[in-house]
Amino acid sequence: MARYVTFFSYSADALKAMIHHPSDRQAAATALVESLGGTVESFFWMQGPHDGLLISELPDAASGAALAAAVGSSGAITGLQTYQLFDHDQQATIVESAKTALEAYTPPN
Repeated sequence: MARYVTFFSYSADALKAMIHHPSDRQAAATALVESLGGTVESFFWMQGPHDGLLISELPDAASGAALAAAVGSSGAITGLQTYQLFDHDQQATIVESAKTALEAYTPPN
């Protein structure tokens, strides 16, 4: 499975609802990811341009897009950004493939 990091922010209405009616947002995120056949590695709130981040493993890119579409359509989340993560072994494969591609590529003159 592929690993993704998703940065998100809550809408003002979602924050207001969480203040007045606290709920376990990690459990909600876990249910969402598991409904797509994935697992949650980490769920954090944070300071900065986003309110939190989710690290998940999902079966494929289509599952990642479905996650973003489902959450985005709820209106509770804004500023949703998802990126695929690559571990050390994958990075080595990427570099090796890039070397092969560079040897085949002819830049414009």
